[in-house]
Amino acid sequence: MLKAGFTYDLRSDYRALGLPEEDTAEFDSESTIAAIEAALRKQGCDVVRIGHVRALTGRLARGERWDFVFNFAEGLYGMAREAQVPALLEAHDIPYTFSDPLTMALSLDKPLTKRIVESIGVPTPAFAVVDNPEDAARITLPYPLFAKPIAEGSGKGIGARSRCENREQLLAECKRLRARFAQPVLVEPYLPGREFTVGILGTGDSAQILGAIEVLPRQNAEAHAYGYENKEFFESRIDYAPVNDAQAIEAARIALMAHRALRCRDASRVDLRCDARGAPQFLEINPISGLNPERSDLVFVARFAGLSYDDLIGRIVASCLERTPVLRSLKRAKTA
Repeated sequence: MLKAGFTYDLRSDYRALGLPEEDTAEFDSESTIAAIEAALRKQGCDVVRIGHVRALTGRLARGERWDFVFNFAEGLYGMAREAQVPALLEAHDIPYTFSDPLTMALSLDKPLTKRIVESIGVPTPAFAVVDNPEDAARITLPYPLFAKPIAEGSGKGIGARSRCENREQLLAECKRLRARFAQPVLVEPYLPGREFTVGILGTGDSAQILGAIEVLPRQNAEAHAYGYENKEFFESRIDYAPVNDAQAIEAARIALMAHRALRCRDASRVDLRCDARGAPQFLEINPISGLNPERSDLVFVARFAGLSYDDLIGRIVASCLERTPVLRSLKRAKTA
């Protein structure tokens, strides 16, 4: 039986510290942590809950070790916050699920990610980065434009105001986002077409498309974007449908290209939207996607593909074991 450490950020811990609801959107509920733990136990793992990066630091300092870690920690501070747990684990030579520190840090920065994938032919909208009012004033991209923080997830900072019809609106939204999130703003042309989320499982040449779903806002959804409010209250605002038409197939092909180009491991979720011509465009990638059994997009993709929640977690763990020779050997030794 493999001893599996389990790192994560519990939303209630940060809410208890006084953080606003939106600031904790990327963190997880006890029900999610319990579901992952149960699924890991069904994979034959002896699970040890660790928690966030500071808890991990303390346990490592006390000499605790695990055969591998199911890393589900997003981090709280800094542009490289998702890389902190992987970096600590690598420093102690402990295998872990999902991507390495380089990929984690890079993928959180949306403009840098777009530059990388664009260099290998992945279609993505033209963009500008706004760090001050002068940057916004110099933008020559065609309106309407769409503005969002460069390094947030779970739709944070994205809503009806994200779509800007003119320079006045753009300046106001960039100012609001800079003040709210203390980071630059990504500005790109607004894409009016269909929106897809694609799930990928595996690593490198072994990575495969799990499936694609279309995000379908209802009439009462917040306009223009699959942002924080729509994600948080998706039950009454959003429908999801499995899709396999030509546009969806192209979106999935692009998603797999991005997953491999960014060296994502074990699993990722890729968000795309179609332009006015109907061509899917890469928006962003999440190399450590949400795994709430009742509300996370990757879980929806898996469910539509006929994969149970336990099987999804099992595929992620299997990918980790397959790409880690020392773990494969240890697994064989412990099951012999």
